[in-house]
Amino acid sequence: MDILSLQTQLMEASDAGKMPPVDKWDPPFCGNMPLVIKRNGQWWHSNTPFTRAKLVQLFASVLKKENDAYFLVTPVEKIGIDVEDVPFVIVDDNKTDKGIEVTTQVGERFVLDQNHKVELRFFTEDKVPYVHVRHDLWARVHQNVLYRWLDMATEHQEGAMTRLYINSGENRIFIGEYTKD
Repeated sequence: MDILSLQTQLMEASDAGKMPPVDKWDPPFCGNMPLVIKRNGQWWHSNTPFTRAKLVQLFASVLKKENDAYFLVTPVEKIGIDVEDVPFVIVDDNKTDKGIEVTTQVGERFVLDQNHKVELRFFTEDKVPYVHVRHDLWARVHQNVLYRWLDMATEHQEGAMTRLYINSGENRIFIGEYTKD
């Protein structure tokens, strides 16, 4: 299969909302590319930011994580890239009948549920929510979205700790905690 044909197939699959089965692909490693996904979710190649959203979406659709390394994969090659934190950032949310639908910086949408769990991780000095996107890929929740979640959160006292939860459909989701001084 030539690259143009593969690119066309990936674009068509992406336009149809389907993700390539990168978890099933195990091609040989072909080297590293000077591509970096910055902490803010921007994609850079050779110190230049990507300006074409469709190209970022295409690359995001073939992103794979193995152990602590990230790769762009096709059925025939695997290319290493750098990711400063996680590859995605949750930049928007919307309440729907199914629950809270979130959107990443590359336009990927899904509802917070059992398949898209939330966990707290350190980002700089503070713990913030990260959301499981797919396979072993995660998104950090942008500060603006987190503020909206904090507004809708319910508090539950557990000893000296106050835990914060939001509801998405039938799922109760832990988004943070604090102690009162």
